[in-house]
Amino acid sequence: MGAVITPQLVDVVDTVSAVRSYSSGGARRLSTCRVEHWGLRLECPTPEDPFSDSEVTWLMPELGLRLTHHKPRSRHARSGPSVLSAVRVQRDSRHWRTTDLLLGLAVPGGTTARIVRSEEFAAAVAGRVLNADDADQALRIVHRTLEEVSLHRHDLGTWLTHRGIFDTWPSL
Repeated sequence: MGAVITPQLVDVVDTVSAVRSYSSGGARRLSTCRVEHWGLRLECPTPEDPFSDSEVTWLMPELGLRLTHHKPRSRHARSGPSVLSAVRVQRDSRHWRTTDLLLGLAVPGGTTARIVRSEEFAAAVAGRVLNADDADQALRIVHRTLEEVSLHRHDLGTWLTHRGIFDTWPSL
């Protein structure tokens, strides 16, 4: 049985109204939507998720990355990994459009980062959902980031500081 081909996911964030719209047609009001020198900081509640209270997302267009972390609903629950996803970001004065390149890294903290969504990525390339330029870009971004994160002992805070981002990840 082959991997299911997922269409590319496109999100559009309206920084004025603080709304994130999804290619599925859904939209979500953001509790945090702030342009930073390094990109865009987002947070939104996730009431439909039984385990997660909210999703924190940072868009870092110069790096071609989206950094995501789900805050657990219970303060006693174990936190899942942060995920660095390869993305293409287009922006203007009001909108940030993010196209998911279907490949990323899970960085659990305290242990080795690993490449994720590789089967979905391969199926998207084979099915021509992802063109060759986007596929090459995704591979370059993920492998460069894996190497950099590895050099910083898989510590996202240290890696972000190395990249000139001095904010605490994940946001408290």
